Amino acid sequence: MREQWNSKLGFLLAAIGSAVGLGNIWRFPYICAENGGGAFLVPYFFAIITAGIPILILEYTIGKTYRAGAPTALARINKRFEWLGWAQVMVAFLITVYYFAIVVWVVSYLGFSFTEAWGKDPTTFFISYLGLTESGTQLGGIQLNLVIPFLIVWVLAAVILYAGIKKGIEIACKICLPILLVMVFVLVIRGLTLPGAVDGLEYMFKPNWGALTDSSVWVAAYGQIFFSLSIAFAIMISYSSYLPKKTDVVNSAFITATANHGFEVFAGIGVFSILGYMALQQGVAVEEVAGAGVGLAFMTFPTAISTLPALNAFFGVCFFGALFTAGIASLISIIQAVVTGIMDKFDMSHKKAVTMVIVPAFIVSLLFITGAGLTILDIVDAFVNNIGVAGCGLLEVLLIGWFFSPEKLREAANEYSNFSVGKWWTYCLKIVTVIVLGVMLVLNIKTYITEGYGGYAQLDVTLYGWGAVLIIVLGSIIFTSMKGKDGYRDLSKIAEKEVTDMSASAIIMMIIGCGALWGGCATAVIINMRHSKKEKQQQ
Repeated sequence: MREQWNSKLGFLLAAIGSAVGLGNIWRFPYICAENGGGAFLVPYFFAIITAGIPILILEYTIGKTYRAGAPTALARINKRFEWLGWAQVMVAFLITVYYFAIVVWVVSYLGFSFTEAWGKDPTTFFISYLGLTESGTQLGGIQLNLVIPFLIVWVLAAVILYAGIKKGIEIACKICLPILLVMVFVLVIRGLTLPGAVDGLEYMFKPNWGALTDSSVWVAAYGQIFFSLSIAFAIMISYSSYLPKKTDVVNSAFITATANHGFEVFAGIGVFSILGYMALQQGVAVEEVAGAGVGLAFMTFPTAISTLPALNAFFGVCFFGALFTAGIASLISIIQAVVTGIMDKFDMSHKKAVTMVIVPAFIVSLLFITGAGLTILDIVDAFVNNIGVAGCGLLEVLLIGWFFSPEKLREAANEYSNFSVGKWWTYCLKIVTVIVLGVMLVLNIKTYITEGYGGYAQLDVTLYGWGAVLIIVLGSIIFTSMKGKDGYRDLSKIAEKEVTDMSASAIIMMIIGCGALWGGCATAVIINMRHSKKEKQQQ
């Protein structure tokens, strides 16, 4: 009998935990600021409605209906679709091996926060800490100072995964998400009370309405939605495959999307209010200290923490603690997507499948704690996300929308839902999402071919970037051609159990998510009004 979630709340927390990853904290605020500020929220909300929620509903329905991870579930829809499921699993595997390195750095910096070990020059400290070499081909050996946190993260992930869906992932997410919310809340409250906070928020939310005519802004909005919801690389299909038959997937998709995007806006308020204070202290414009990704987390923010007037260590622990809990919740979901794919096709238990995945992942991830780790990570991350995830997403909506009847899935989604999705869902999948993802993929491939990536040597980009794409393609071909257990493509009879339609906890979560989302919007409006008032006074 297939394992199931203990409750709908457990599933929602796991799904939200997967979606609310590191990118929500360190990527969204900068993407918003650089693409029209408050005006960016217009295409952002449009993308949520036309792509984010429709694809979540699609993947929840596929997983719940066909009772398997991405490869087997897609094979049960049409045996010719199995290769796409394995491509998504390969994407998840590659993300797993480099995501570990980021969480390892976070664990180290969580410890550094107590003494502000990064000193007065966090950038130099970070480069020295990683033992960064000049190129991706100069490995520089395994950095011994990373070994202990590396083992800590691996052991923690293994313990959670071996415990299974109910006793491992569900319990871990029930612990991690409340801690994450509390820590981010502390950061937001502290940030908003600092001098210069309004300048940081103005940088993030000040609307540039002219940006709405720029197609790249709309592509950026869809890209943010797509990458922040953990869709198109097997996670949500895997998680929903452990749902009871009578679960309301439409309602679950709306809750997941609302909570995720509400958290993005909420975390952005905390990040940029603190960066506004940092800019004020240094006497520079906010755009000079703003950044995204690894640079924001390990170089810029430690500087900001050190400039705080009091309780620096406490707020450092809150920031890196938030990154750690978000990272762990996402990490275990990514690994579980691979585990479910292996387990469902081949005749093996969950624990055996976990072993089959984490042993090679452990070996490969050693590459990312060498001196070339940051360089390799940056290149692989860009290609896997911008070509791998975008490509898998495009193929998913193309195959389901145009070569299978999406109406069948819409009926399955609506069967046990409190409210039904209409024809708009089908049109969004077949037309809007296909066009946007197609444009994104073409532009990304063109850029990488003509311009390379990030100023890195062509050898590094070819070896690690295009090499990662090749691994995804070859991996999908190899796993598809392998013989699976008898009848794995046939939907087996699986014992079901009932869950309540909408628990009080789920309702509370949705209210919190909506509150955070619209709270962010209200902040943007206030900033806009304040800016307009300033302009009138100057006139």
